[in-house]
Amino acid sequence: MSDSHPANSAHAIADGGMAVIVGASGGIGNALHSLIESDHRFQAVAALSRNSAIPLDLTDEASIEAAARATAERGIAVRLIIDATGILEGDGCVVEKTWRQLDAIALARAFAINAIGPALLMKHFLPLLPRSGKSVFATLSARVGSIGDNRLGGWYSYRASKAALNQLVHTAAIELRRTRPEAICVAMHPGTVATRLSSRFAKTGLEVQTAATAASRILQVIGTLEPAANGAFLDQRGRVIDW
Repeated sequence: MSDSHPANSAHAIADGGMAVIVGASGGIGNALHSLIESDHRFQAVAALSRNSAIPLDLTDEASIEAAARATAERGIAVRLIIDATGILEGDGCVVEKTWRQLDAIALARAFAINAIGPALLMKHFLPLLPRSGKSVFATLSARVGSIGDNRLGGWYSYRASKAALNQLVHTAAIELRRTRPEAICVAMHPGTVATRLSSRFAKTGLEVQTAATAASRILQVIGTLEPAANGAFLDQRGRVIDW
């Protein structure tokens, strides 16, 4: 399936039902929202962010709970949830080259956005997934969160917070399987994307994708997932990444 046909991938999730995009105001989130909405296979698409009609702030659990409650009150089965949030630099976060740059406040901010916030999303949104039929919760992680793949060092807070996210996803997936055996909870590396988050750190030789291409590839992978993939850490081509 080519990158230009994300609609067929979305079809593999379910016709009808609702898709929820968290972080829809970001580069990848906005692209995901546009592709899913233009596909017309979902009965409804909810685009959530700090600026949406029902604001969702990852650092405010009450807002996450309220957004989940409002989503449930629409009375439409939630078949797809994509968490497209994350922070690398700015807003209190730094990209450390050495341990000498470690800062407790910056570390806490990275964990708040990249790990704790998504964990609270799982707390309030995973219960919305139907107990039967395919459904997917996918959160955007990062290859640099892989401990086994870390050969360069640096980026302490980003690496550690994404590694924590991967563990949270894997743990939630185990619990999810007990009540929703066809549901799938995964962490996904979207690749290097020309967005505000990562464009400054793109190295020569890396494939830098547009947000639209990254979104299309994410949906393509999601469309092919089977229940056996529950709890996996995957790249934008659907390949397993070392923990």
